[in-house]
Amino acid sequence: MSSATIKSTARYVVAIVTVAIFVFPIAWFALTSIKPISAIFNKDRVVVFDFKPTFDNYKVTVLGGRKSDSTKNSSILMGTSGDGAYDGRGSIMSSIIIATCSTILATVISLLAAYALSRLSFRGAQGYMHWILSQRFLPPVAIIIPLVFIFRDLGLRDTHLGIIIAHTLINIPIALLILKSFFDDVPIEVDQAAMIDGATRFQCFYMVVVPMIKGGIAATAVLCFIFSWTEFLLSLFLTNSIRTVPVKITTFVTSTGSEWGYISALGTAAIIPGFIFILLVQNHLVRGLTMGAIKD
Repeated sequence: MSSATIKSTARYVVAIVTVAIFVFPIAWFALTSIKPISAIFNKDRVVVFDFKPTFDNYKVTVLGGRKSDSTKNSSILMGTSGDGAYDGRGSIMSSIIIATCSTILATVISLLAAYALSRLSFRGAQGYMHWILSQRFLPPVAIIIPLVFIFRDLGLRDTHLGIIIAHTLINIPIALLILKSFFDDVPIEVDQAAMIDGATRFQCFYMVVVPMIKGGIAATAVLCFIFSWTEFLLSLFLTNSIRTVPVKITTFVTSTGSEWGYISALGTAAIIPGFIFILLVQNHLVRGLTMGAIKD
């Protein structure tokens, strides 16, 4: 066996092992979602595959079924007794509204700003980009207390609009940086040629350049959607009655135990949309996240 073959085989083995390490927790999480409660809380052994699959956990959390129906044959009782306490349909709808609206706002604002930063030269442009990047480095926990008071005084606390604005603000820096990298890849001569033909600056932006980076826009939107969909801290502190999916899942941890079946079911259902979106735009997403890694 040649050295090249050995190196290639070793790379594949390392890649498979690395992927397995990262996929195992997700696979176990998904497997737990279809286990009956007796298999999840078996004290004698770890139940892996030798159980009868059930979708009762999904019926309760995703479809709004009754908890009493899924536990009537089990002697293990824990958690909240109310059937509606585990209904995640309202949280899923709230997360969809918040993530979709904040994604649209962040993408539109970042599109305009990224085009300006890519095409217009002004003093301090590089420092401004560094300042934008620094906003993403700032952890939300550092500003959560003053943000709660500001939103309360503005009447935005405990509203969908308030969370949408908060998620938009945390998504704009990364969206701006990614979109600017795609605009930079479009030669400025394209703009100049369009304006020579009579197009205005906005027409050049909207009708010429934006269609050329549709893949980058889609990748940016998916990333913003996922960040908003999975955001926890701001959604927890800025609302009382509105619960996004991550916040809803924490309510399944009660004083009598953690409802791992319901936690894994709602969590697995929440992972699926983001997983599908990433598969659709993975090439553009990698391109945007590796901007500046290679210099011409």
